[in-house]
Amino acid sequence: MEIKKTSLNKLHQDCQAKFVEFAGYEMPIQYSKGVIEEHKFTRSHAGIFDVSHMGQLFIYGNENLTSDLEKIFPLDLKNLQQNCSKYSFLMNEEAGIYDDLIITKLENGYLIILNAACKEKDFEILNNTLSKKYKMELSNDRALVAIQGPKAVEILNETINGVKNLTFMTGDWFDYNGQKLFVTRSGYTGEDGFEISILNDLAEVFTKSLIKKGAELIGLGARDTLRLEAGLCLYGHELDLNKTPVEANLKWAISKERLSNGGFVGSNKIINQIKDGAKQIRVGIKPEGRLIAREKTKIFNESELPIGEITSGTFGPSINGPIAMGYVDKEFSKINTKILLEVRGKKHPANICRLPFYKKSYVKGVN
Repeated sequence: MEIKKTSLNKLHQDCQAKFVEFAGYEMPIQYSKGVIEEHKFTRSHAGIFDVSHMGQLFIYGNENLTSDLEKIFPLDLKNLQQNCSKYSFLMNEEAGIYDDLIITKLENGYLIILNAACKEKDFEILNNTLSKKYKMELSNDRALVAIQGPKAVEILNETINGVKNLTFMTGDWFDYNGQKLFVTRSGYTGEDGFEISILNDLAEVFTKSLIKKGAELIGLGARDTLRLEAGLCLYGHELDLNKTPVEANLKWAISKERLSNGGFVGSNKIINQIKDGAKQIRVGIKPEGRLIAREKTKIFNESELPIGEITSGTFGPSINGPIAMGYVDKEFSKINTKILLEVRGKKHPANICRLPFYKKSYVKGVN
């Protein structure tokens, strides 16, 4: 299968990006400064991320669409205000996670941001579950550009006047070069930031304008270290069909109103797990010393009995030390529980710790 390229691919090449294949796309993993410097620049200034490989699914319909989507997603969509966003999941009947996503209510429908590796399958599941009753468009003509960091609002507002008035998890349509683009105040780094849905043929000019104002392109390498410091899940690592939102420690994302009456795909399993507890739980882990425990590292208790596995692990530049997330048996999930990590045949001490590792800097509002 031919590898896909985003509309910003030439700009990445011009900026001497190193590329990797990710979810069928040629994507920049880093630029000349390297992952650690890109990470630090995002935390202190503003980083630009090409996330055009992700799915932008527009679903159009009337009030029946909201009712039908509530049968799929564990959200109180009826009371979600227009232009407000929620984090959620597409699940099977056993509450296994097909994908995690962001859904935003529009004037005449919804915009759902899907993970790149899942978007085609998600479209098929949703279209079939909705009995093909609604107009659904998995956009191919729009890029998705994120700008993240403490300087993001200042830089973006110079280019798109008015975005500074958005609050976390809200969005709106704005004009740029005579075209409409949709901006949400959201992101995947733990920093204040925005994601901009823009036509492909405007994406490069738009991104260059942000670079001229002081932002810098950031690759997937730093995106991963930033999200892990912020305690955010990556599909295929922390989340998959073998994990439920309760096990992933994400039950906060399920509307309380929906838990009382259920009625969404996977609701029986979710309600039972909340009542009875899940066998394993996602936790934050801090290895002692400088050891980095990567994905698939086995976790043991102090008696050297297996209790779980690492799902993501790296060096956290803002923490100046190793960090990890993983799943452990529930009885070992309490903060400060001592555990052992098996790396290269030896067991090393580590501790269960509170998430996130890095304090998030979101601009909250009422929604």
